[in-house]
Amino acid sequence: MTKTPVALTLNAGSSSLKFGLFAIESTPVEMAVGLIESIGKTPRLKASFGPGMSPLARDLTPAEAADHRSALATALSVLRAHFPHARASAVGHRVVHGGPSYDRPMVLTPEVMAELQRLSPFAPIHQPHNLAGIEAAMEAFPDALQVACFDTAFHRTHPKVNDVFALPREYYDKGVRRYGFHGLSYDYIAGELKRIAPLIHDGRVIVAHLGNGASMCGMIGGRSVASTMGFTALDGLPMGTRTGQIDPGVIFYMVQQEGKSIDEVRELFYSRSGLLGLSGLSNDMRALEAAGTVEANEAIDYFVFRIRRELGGLAAALGGLDALVFCGGIGENSRLIRERVCEGMGWIGLELDRERNSRNDTVISTDMSRARIMAVPTNEELVIARAAKKFLESAST
Repeated sequence: MTKTPVALTLNAGSSSLKFGLFAIESTPVEMAVGLIESIGKTPRLKASFGPGMSPLARDLTPAEAADHRSALATALSVLRAHFPHARASAVGHRVVHGGPSYDRPMVLTPEVMAELQRLSPFAPIHQPHNLAGIEAAMEAFPDALQVACFDTAFHRTHPKVNDVFALPREYYDKGVRRYGFHGLSYDYIAGELKRIAPLIHDGRVIVAHLGNGASMCGMIGGRSVASTMGFTALDGLPMGTRTGQIDPGVIFYMVQQEGKSIDEVRELFYSRSGLLGLSGLSNDMRALEAAGTVEANEAIDYFVFRIRRELGGLAAALGGLDALVFCGGIGENSRLIRERVCEGMGWIGLELDRERNSRNDTVISTDMSRARIMAVPTNEELVIARAAKKFLESAST
């Protein structure tokens, strides 16, 4: 009797590691999903498993998650304890930056790895950790198929006007262009809309992926037309600790007038700004909503303002709006943020049903709303597992 192939999915962030285990059947079936957060600081593990198995949540010792390599070893020990006979035939990786060339998942070869290393300066707080996770997985699973899924790939359908900066043309040829990110999440949402609301999928849709990292994407027929993120994952909406859109002149001021180094500015923009910087309290929207301080409320106000501003701009880029879809940790769970984003947006066709919103229904617009409003949980790990399945099938034919 042939065993069902199993795929491991890895999503390495700057201080976290998401992991999943999927049985590769006619469609990937989730066996386990988990997260190790605060790697190198105060690490914690959360994991859930299939029916009949209790979820797991515990603090880790510093040695169990000192870096991404040890965090992966810890995740694998948890999975082996629960699924002792499972053997990964493929490992799928989220890779933030695929550059202008990679517009679909790829099997990881030495040539592909070399290109991804070259792209590290384009995503300095993400790409090195993605690659460290890949290298650790290659050591742990030397016989498994290693597959990369790129956050930028979904946006390679942008028209050039949404892809270019107003710089001398040679910079575009060097790769200095708008890429867009969170592509695995947008890919999943596009697929879900095609399944549950095909007419909406075929129309003009804005998806708001709101979490510690946040962006928005305008789609027509399930294809990306415009995104709020640009050359790096720093642009666009304010995020948990990232600035979002900012006048580049601020960088000149900090370097020339305050004597900051470029590394100091980068650390400030990526790690101490956004909701954390504005509130002086937290990068967690739940904490800000509960705090009620002037600073916390101002951080929320700015977050909502920028979403509404980008909503109008993306609707203009699409030539109208048929649906707004919320996803991500904040988008899926914060009733307050969804309500405030949609408040007074009747001019663009959005009318929120407060009762549906309070229940976290999938459709949260009124029956009279010209454009539908939805909250759809995203699943990046499933997108990675589907890509792994495709390559496993190709390898076996």
